Amino acid sequence: MNVLIIEDENLAAEKLEQMLKKYDSKLHVLANLTSVQETVDWLREKPSPDLIMMDIRIDDGLCFEIFQQVEVSSPVIFTTAYDQYAIKAFEVHSIDYLLKPIQYEKLVQSLEKLKRLQSGFQREPKELKVDQILSAIQENKTAYKSRFLVKAGTKIKSIKTEQIAYIYTERKLNLLVTDKGDKYPLDQSLDDLIQVLDPQLFFRANRQLILHIDAVSEIHPYFKGRVKLKLSPDLDSEIIISSEKTPLFKSWLDQ
Repeated sequence: MNVLIIEDENLAAEKLEQMLKKYDSKLHVLANLTSVQETVDWLREKPSPDLIMMDIRIDDGLCFEIFQQVEVSSPVIFTTAYDQYAIKAFEVHSIDYLLKPIQYEKLVQSLEKLKRLQSGFQREPKELKVDQILSAIQENKTAYKSRFLVKAGTKIKSIKTEQIAYIYTERKLNLLVTDKGDKYPLDQSLDDLIQVLDPQLFFRANRQLILHIDAVSEIHPYFKGRVKLKLSPDLDSEIIISSEKTPLFKSWLDQ
């Protein structure tokens, strides 16, 4: 299988290539492109690859601009931090879409899905049943939580997700902090919580912290491509976004 990767984060592209070759050691990555214009030029000059792995937001815009400038006959798996683009992605010949950070198991599922549909693409590449795939995605899509029940002394309170400033781990205890600074313990792990929170509003800063977009009050450049955050309400610990996550974090803020 010949695969074209379109991804403007070098580290993300390298990790994606590693996962692809873990799935199939004979798989060949033709190129890693980082912009709309570079991709358009490449597709005009080269034979169509067997698969395109395409990040939705790249250096010079959204990847959908590629489809407006050149015919894309290859199947596409989109990668994105924003599932708001999912519906539009399926309208432009998509096999699947993967939310970042990409999990190997999810990638395997998408590649297996490609195998099942491969013969259909070879016969009539424009006959992908978009409506059927969209319906399947919507049926399986996890509904994001709108509120949490928390213990407040001897009482139980209902906290709306828009009231959450952040959720963090302290001494193995997970605490929900509201925009008013109130703290409540949670039984769920941060791994479970990030799956049920809207990714447009919540970001996994590190292993100990999930934050709401409105809780970010200050951003400061830090060493080696990292950024340092100040939250509101204030969190009494240093919050550093890794160099790997910083581009994703900035994109998340700049929605």
